[in-house]
Amino acid sequence: MAFINMSYLNPRTVTLIGIPGLEHVQFWIGFPFFAVCLVALLGNSILLIIIPSERSLHQPMYIFLAVLAATDIGLCAAIVPKMLAIFWFRSFSMAFDACLAQLFFIHTLQCIESGVLLAMAFDRFIAICDPLRHTSILTPSIVGHMIAVVAIRAIVLVGLLPILIKRLHVFHSILIAHSYCEHMAVVKLAAEDILVNKSCGLFVGFTILGFDMISILISYVLIFQAVFRLQQKEARLKAFNTCTAHIFVFLEFYILAFFSFFSHRFGHVAPSTHILLSTIYLLVPPALNPIVYGVKNKVICNHVAKIFLLNHGSQQ
Repeated sequence: MAFINMSYLNPRTVTLIGIPGLEHVQFWIGFPFFAVCLVALLGNSILLIIIPSERSLHQPMYIFLAVLAATDIGLCAAIVPKMLAIFWFRSFSMAFDACLAQLFFIHTLQCIESGVLLAMAFDRFIAICDPLRHTSILTPSIVGHMIAVVAIRAIVLVGLLPILIKRLHVFHSILIAHSYCEHMAVVKLAAEDILVNKSCGLFVGFTILGFDMISILISYVLIFQAVFRLQQKEARLKAFNTCTAHIFVFLEFYILAFFSFFSHRFGHVAPSTHILLSTIYLLVPPALNPIVYGVKNKVICNHVAKIFLLNHGSQQ
């Protein structure tokens, strides 16, 4: 049997095939993802309208929530248009540099979201463990610096990934078995030594996601210790209630994140399952976050009700 050694030197385009094994139903799979994206865009846009306009929400927790909402909108914008173009219009081709740009934006926004969740955990820690100094510690200036550090950390560290991919020149394939450009999915196409790329990906993952997750867990251990030291049951319930929305968002983000991260490197999960779950991980939290925080906050609920009541009244 003859083997043909195909290789590509500095490819200008790549081909995203979507979800391997489910190509025949990709058209229909696009509809629920489109619906989730619409919910995410609507919910997060409402948060970005309400939080700046309502003075009672000009607090660190809700400033961080506004940044989270903007990040979620960015994630949807980075992923969904090309993914739906693949599913609905069979637009599989993508410029290699555009693929690297998508990779950069997706992973940068993921890391910013992780950093914002850490900042929100720190806010809850100060609010419960040292409430009298909360406003003096988390001043607008400090909050702004925290957001800047989170963004710069993500941009600098994730920026290493496409730079290292650009040093690779020979690829054994240009077919990416994914619905968007993910770091390891692109790196595995190379016909050269990719140890540095893999190591850098792990370094970035553990430096950001690993550090943030451990820090959040430590903060909640300290928060729960402080809560259980409160004498009154009502006070304990009230303190715990202020954390439930963040705990839910934290769990949904990190459980799905680490499943996607490790299954692509070390697991033996079916490609279709991995790609579906990794896409769900990127799109479902942006849709759930505004719902979770909206339900838990009466001010946000009231503003949302006013928006829909005004629209309903104007139609009548």
